[in-house]
Amino acid sequence: MNSPLPIETQQLTKTYRLGFWLHRKVRALQDLTLRIEPGQVYGLLGPNGAGKSTTIKILMDLVRATSGRARIFGLSPNDQMARRLVGFLPENPAPYEYLTGREFLGLAGRLAGLGGQELDLRIGEVLGMTQMTRASSLQIRRYSKGMIQRISLAQAIIHRPRLLILDEPTSGLDPIGRRDMRDLILSERERGTTVLFCTHIIPDVEALCDRVAVLVGGRLVREGSVQELVSGQVPVMELILEGISPETLQTLGVPLQSTQALGARQLVRTGDRESQQLIRKVLEQGGKVTQVQPARFSLEDLFLKTIEEAKQAAVGGQIV
Repeated sequence: MNSPLPIETQQLTKTYRLGFWLHRKVRALQDLTLRIEPGQVYGLLGPNGAGKSTTIKILMDLVRATSGRARIFGLSPNDQMARRLVGFLPENPAPYEYLTGREFLGLAGRLAGLGGQELDLRIGEVLGMTQMTRASSLQIRRYSKGMIQRISLAQAIIHRPRLLILDEPTSGLDPIGRRDMRDLILSERERGTTVLFCTHIIPDVEALCDRVAVLVGGRLVREGSVQELVSGQVPVMELILEGISPETLQTLGVPLQSTQALGARQLVRTGDRESQQLIRKVLEQGGKVTQVQPARFSLEDLFLKTIEEAKQAAVGGQIV
């Protein structure tokens, strides 16, 4: 028999009721179906209000779904055993500020079932992993935002969870801290931990994720590996043109994806098929084509394109 998946959702929907009389309904999540395999680093990507944090809150049993189902290792999110298997770093962690970092980790470890010498050893390990050993005797109220992020990550991993759920884990971290966070996530994956994290920092997704889900307006609009998502796009060509004005370009009758002025030159993006037609018409107008090359389609390009498509299709509505 196959082991249950670390995370599985089926048609997960969340609708909030707002206003004094609760007459106004806002759908934050609609029919979200995900299957996250063991050992994956899985990214939730989307603009603000896309439904990423709502998904995480449902998985952590902080809010209840209106309909649909969520399972963690085959268990309901409110099951005590499921919660023991999960480490959680919220978007805005707020640890007890009058405890020292070491005391806070001791509390977190005891709540997770650790104790004695095992707990003491584990506290030392996670302090080292998060670069917080030297600050461990300070009260948390004296920590910077980045230090709070680090000590909160330490509490999330202290009990060696099988599943890590991280909401904007690099928020408040400087470039060195972001690198350390990425290294730690990758080391957890090497240990066999499944990691779900949501972020708006696309380079982190490209560097870390095995698979990505793009949410817009509470709906899943793209899902796959970074390579699958990027390589599945229609080939695009970049051309640098001289001797032709932006106004003339618009009259040539060739569909253009984008144009950008580079001094007296124009950087133009168009489809692979349309590029030959564009070159011919530019030359007919007395212009020059000084460079033609395939455009590198990045995850950021896909993200922006997906948001624009969603806006045009009026997907979803107002999102909490």
